[in-house]
Amino acid sequence: MEEKGTISVNTENIFPIIKKFLYSDHDIFLRELVSNAVDATQKIQKLASIGEYKEEVGDVKIKVSVDEKAKTITISDKGIGMTGEEIKKYINQVAFSGATEFVEKFKGIDDANQIIGKFGLGFYSGFMVAEKIEIVTKSYQEGAAAAKWECDGTTSFSITETEKKERGTDIILYINEESKEYLEKFKIQQILEKYGKFLPIEVEFDEKVINKTEPIWTKSPNDLKDEDYLEFYKTLYPMSEDPLFWIHLNVDYPFNLTGILYFPKVRQDITQHKDKIQLYSRQVFITDEVKEIVPEFLTLMHGVIDSPDIPLNVSRSYLQADSNVKKINSYITRKVADKLGDLFKNDRESYQQKWESIGLFVKYGMISDEKFYDRAKGFGLLKNLGNEFFTFEEYLAKIEANQTDKDKKRVIIYTTEPGKQDSYIQAAKKKDYDILKFDEIIDTHFIGVLEQKLENVTLKRVDSEVVNKLVEKDDKLESVLSKDDEGKVKEIFKKAIGDEKLEPEVLGMGVDEAPVTITVPEFMRRMQEMSEMQGMNMFGAMPNSQTVTINGNHPLIDKILKTEGEEDQKALAKQAYDLGLLSQGLLTGANLTAFISKSFEMISGK
Repeated sequence: MEEKGTISVNTENIFPIIKKFLYSDHDIFLRELVSNAVDATQKIQKLASIGEYKEEVGDVKIKVSVDEKAKTITISDKGIGMTGEEIKKYINQVAFSGATEFVEKFKGIDDANQIIGKFGLGFYSGFMVAEKIEIVTKSYQEGAAAAKWECDGTTSFSITETEKKERGTDIILYINEESKEYLEKFKIQQILEKYGKFLPIEVEFDEKVINKTEPIWTKSPNDLKDEDYLEFYKTLYPMSEDPLFWIHLNVDYPFNLTGILYFPKVRQDITQHKDKIQLYSRQVFITDEVKEIVPEFLTLMHGVIDSPDIPLNVSRSYLQADSNVKKINSYITRKVADKLGDLFKNDRESYQQKWESIGLFVKYGMISDEKFYDRAKGFGLLKNLGNEFFTFEEYLAKIEANQTDKDKKRVIIYTTEPGKQDSYIQAAKKKDYDILKFDEIIDTHFIGVLEQKLENVTLKRVDSEVVNKLVEKDDKLESVLSKDDEGKVKEIFKKAIGDEKLEPEVLGMGVDEAPVTITVPEFMRRMQEMSEMQGMNMFGAMPNSQTVTINGNHPLIDKILKTEGEEDQKALAKQAYDLGLLSQGLLTGANLTAFISKSFEMISGK
């Protein structure tokens, strides 16, 4: 007996809207239909386990097949099946009302990528690629007649009794002209491997099972060895180096979450490591965009998160406000901090050896997450030029005696490029100053966070001041020059430099210090670096921010004063100034060429 009817719907032309806006990626129709088949199969297994279904469950493999001649794709399961009445309820009413709700909520949205998921209308996603869909199904209930539902993409449908021997459901999609690519087996294989490689029920395509039904995140950590975690990592990222270590997530209250997060070996370019975490819902792949679920700094991690409690039917802006998502975010942050803390405490030497990679996570986290900073300050490390590692507390204790200035501030001295800043480093070492190495991209921001968080601490790059001023004390060396001679020296250098904006200063320094030192004050340099990073140059060219310091106690300055002839004085002063520029890497182009030529002349006595 045939029954015909129309699906009750208020929205006109609903199918074109579904086709256009349901998912930006049409591949997802297969994910939705196979997921429905998995749900139906798990239901029959559950009924059998509680004694509600007395017969043998038997082989429950889901089969996906393509018939290029008939232009069909069929998804077949041996699950719970449906009666004719259930088709009317679940397909015509529940699923379609979900479609209506979807259209009402999202038809005005500009970016369909904002929508991740389900309104109970996964079935109707088939109409994105099909001109007609048939359902042939037989319920598990004793004596139930098989039923066939047909719909051609309008609101009209028909339901008839049909023949079907086995329990379960076949969904047959008649592929439309615009979607012929889905009749290629390679394409279907690709989609199934992307979305279904860890589905909990076996899925067969082209006579091969495409999935592993029990991925390791579903198992107890007690049942797994290191080799299992490493093998799984290679499954996810075949071309990657082995990870440093991993965290197995497993929580069922106040939300459900399982997964494994790996710490990869991170290099300087952090962008290549980002967005590698895969989000699953009950072993169905959803997305690898997890910014709202995982804290920003942990998007450097790799691995899998599986949670049925992450809402998949809303825009990402809603995700950010969702209470479960916030709890999951906090939980993951805490688990990562706990893991790092345990590694540091239990095997500090191994932790330090891995610091090049671990440090990026920790610094990134401390910069971007206040709570993580509080947790990480016990296992965040500082590394000096002697390749020694210190916690923040240990390091401040180390420099307390020698690097506390007249204002009782401890001065952390650091280098960003030890090769280029070597002359400044050597001068600082003569005063027994300890120097930290901050030579990673992220350190520019990390330095600011340390200065903000550590009490009575200031950070200075080793070349930001002359060595006498790095840690200012009350006891100062006096210049041997008279005030009159100091004024003469300044005038000679001003003329030699030829830049009215630069005002040289004369200081009393050790005779073994450089005669001229060029520095860029810490504050000005940081401002300059920030403006350059943002594509602006608000502070002008770097040389305009220079401080030129003349060592009044150096023999060369005495020689310049005693040299007869203004031009000869200027030539010596210019050479000394250029040497100062050279040590800062600021002597370039024509000025460098002229300096080299002048040096050769002076050596040869011309």
